[in-house]
Amino acid sequence: MSDQLAIIRSRSRLTNDFSNCADLPLPAAKQVCEFRVRLGLASHGCSPAASDPEPPERRVDGSAIVSERDPAVRIGLPRSAQYLGADRFVLYEIADCELHVFVEADNQKTIERLYWVQFESYLPSRPELHHTYDSPRHASIGGLDFYVDTWMAAKNSKATPGSDREHVKSLVQAKGYRMPAEMMVVRLVHLMDEKRKELMIIYAEDLGRTGFKAAELEKGGAAHDRWPVLERGLIESAEKKIAIERFAPR
Repeated sequence: MSDQLAIIRSRSRLTNDFSNCADLPLPAAKQVCEFRVRLGLASHGCSPAASDPEPPERRVDGSAIVSERDPAVRIGLPRSAQYLGADRFVLYEIADCELHVFVEADNQKTIERLYWVQFESYLPSRPELHHTYDSPRHASIGGLDFYVDTWMAAKNSKATPGSDREHVKSLVQAKGYRMPAEMMVVRLVHLMDEKRKELMIIYAEDLGRTGFKAAELEKGGAAHDRWPVLERGLIESAEKKIAIERFAPR
């Protein structure tokens, strides 16, 4: 298996880059595994190094994102969610990735709730690739079926160079916000086009507000029996705070 395949397939499972950390840390240097291209040119064999990044194509309307395709939906978030921005890039040289970040934070700009919405599709030049999410848990939001995974994560973990997490951290830092020490995270993934395209929504909350630490809630921890209740509440919060409306594509 190539390094690229190993990376992208690991992202499709709970052990992906973000699942091990809540703060989305960003190494200072960009790595060669990430390069930005104008996808329309690159897909026809033009040199990506000479191209500018393709701008995000989804539209933001207040605290909502409007996507005309893949899928054609309006994703509504709470009005209290502040929009930090968007980024679009080629992920690990194999996928077109567009992400948008919203947060709710305290007066010191420490994030209490994070909303990460991502549209991703494998490049036409890699027809052999398909997402391999395998979580047995599912949720339905707006008539779309989502794989559901949850985890707890600490602030001081490292991110994989060139990852989507790097871009999220960059947006967070650029706006002067800080991640809390630990977070609890739910990832929702809807697959399309024979599992070559995905809509991923990550919702994360400050774990400290529960009064527990990750080490206490993990298996073997003193409060491990409390995690199922907190986990269920986290998933229910995500389902309540995220509204999805489908419409016919133009």
